[in-house]
Amino acid sequence: AFLGSGLSREPRSRAVEQVHLRCTEGSLEWMYPARALRVVLEPNLASGQHTTVCIKPASDFQGASIYLERAGQLHLVVSEAQGARAQHVSCFSAHTPQGVALFLQASPQRDISRRTASFQYELLSNQSGADFQKMALVEAMCRPCDNMELLMAICSSDFVVKGSIQSVSHDPENHMSQVNVSIQKVYRQKNRIFQQEEGSGEWRGPIRTLLQCKVKKGGGDFLFTGNEHFGEAWLGCAPRLKDFMLVYQAARERGANPCEFELN
Repeated sequence: AFLGSGLSREPRSRAVEQVHLRCTEGSLEWMYPARALRVVLEPNLASGQHTTVCIKPASDFQGASIYLERAGQLHLVVSEAQGARAQHVSCFSAHTPQGVALFLQASPQRDISRRTASFQYELLSNQSGADFQKMALVEAMCRPCDNMELLMAICSSDFVVKGSIQSVSHDPENHMSQVNVSIQKVYRQKNRIFQQEEGSGEWRGPIRTLLQCKVKKGGGDFLFTGNEHFGEAWLGCAPRLKDFMLVYQAARERGANPCEFELN
């Protein structure tokens, strides 16, 4: 994460401040934006491993516009007017192994009221798809996973939880559905999306999927797996628990389970 302020610069300086970010995901917060800031995303990775960059402006993004710098040209990615709109995720492919350069241009302003241009970013490997909706589609395949996909999902997903569906809500404007889950056991989660409620002590959390998957509320217990993007859980494979247990135990007997999973 980078936290900076336009006020710390020499007032008459014409130089563009440069920032280098070396993580595959993170955030940038630029307070009181002034002049310009060049942000180079250059994770310490084998070249070509991560080729798609997605950025999501904060809901209170203001005071600057974000451009992608490509072959010496600037392409507008997020305008200041757009930033305050629904937190839209913009994705673009990174053609160069040297890193991706973003250029933040501060908007001219007369007063010095506090503005903050902040966004989250993620670098995605090529297999995740080149834009966020496609990336979500890879996650939310809108079809049952086959047995091998189920077995791999518990090994490699960002989250694996056992629970039941409490409710499903739909957001047609953003082409998304949200599955609210009541959780009996958290096997794994990357960040704290699934949390314990203070009063009841119950674990709950929202999982997102695409509207076109037409998710409906079903009874019984499921094993929910998936990946996290920008602090949100996206649904991957979600088999019924009893079906998954049969698949896992059969694979284990054959020595074909890709990882050990505690099923108690």
